[in-house]
Amino acid sequence: MAQVPASKSEDYRKLTGIEKSAILLMSVDEDQAVKIFNMMEEDEIKEISNTMSNLGQVSAETVERLFVEFVESMSAAGVLVGTYDSTERLLLKALGKEKVDSIMEDIRGPAGRTTWDKLGNVNEEILATFLKNEYPQTIALVLSKVRPDHAARVLCEFPEELTMEVMMRMLSMEAVKKEVLDGIEKTLRVEFMSNLAKTQRRDSHELMAEIFNNFNRDNETRFMGMLEQRAEASAERIRSLMFTFEDLIKIDPSGIQTLLRAIDKDKLGTALKGSSEAIKDLFFSNMSERASKILKEDMEAMGPVRLKDVDESQMYIVNIAKDMASKGDIVIADANGEDQLVY
Repeated sequence: MAQVPASKSEDYRKLTGIEKSAILLMSVDEDQAVKIFNMMEEDEIKEISNTMSNLGQVSAETVERLFVEFVESMSAAGVLVGTYDSTERLLLKALGKEKVDSIMEDIRGPAGRTTWDKLGNVNEEILATFLKNEYPQTIALVLSKVRPDHAARVLCEFPEELTMEVMMRMLSMEAVKKEVLDGIEKTLRVEFMSNLAKTQRRDSHELMAEIFNNFNRDNETRFMGMLEQRAEASAERIRSLMFTFEDLIKIDPSGIQTLLRAIDKDKLGTALKGSSEAIKDLFFSNMSERASKILKEDMEAMGPVRLKDVDESQMYIVNIAKDMASKGDIVIADANGEDQLVY
């Protein structure tokens, strides 16, 4: 990390408000910082965490003068070094691990909170309404950069003809030039676009497979059928790359037991209501007799379950399995019985 410019050491008043807050929180006792974090909104935590992790080295003089401004009788001994590890350690004392992981993932991205991170927070109906007026190639570019689950929801908001056109553009998309990204930047009125040119282009079929994984069953069947008519080879490639709840049968018993420890058992019951007998047996056989009996009784007590709820629960478990596989916590075998990790 580079040291804070000398001008900031000489005149602490040139520090921005968020920089002052970050230095303050890095200076006080961690228990006190935790109390402050507990009073913040998630967006505020993300913003200040991003600043803290990129703070670098701050001189003792700057820290001391900052505390004088806050009418605090404190003098810093030495320097502060804001790092990912120190920021993460502090956040873990105030927030749950899942929320901290989400915040740190944003920070560790190509530019912290990128353009596409921000678009991912835009309601799909609003984003779809805006994109409908753009060229299909532009829509394809935007949807190739946002999260697959968000892209899936946006595509469902389009007329079918436009959805298919966008899908075809995404499948044939070439590497995007920086000037094109800069044009999108001006249109969307966001920042940090130059960092996006550094990201590597993903395989278009892998991206589309993830998007299909996030469609509900009706939309998956509908769009896959339409895609088969337009590009049969691409449809077959996407289908082979998709990872569904039934694919969990490829996980060995040890992996299933590891997965069971990580998932919400209530969601498991709902997910299994719509699964094959083979998948049910896979999970039941890797649970204790008592736990298996309780889960079966809970499933019987549920009665009829909405297909939407089953889909959501299955997607939740699949996403956890894929995440664990990418980290090497579990292994998922391919169709030939060879081990592979799902990313």
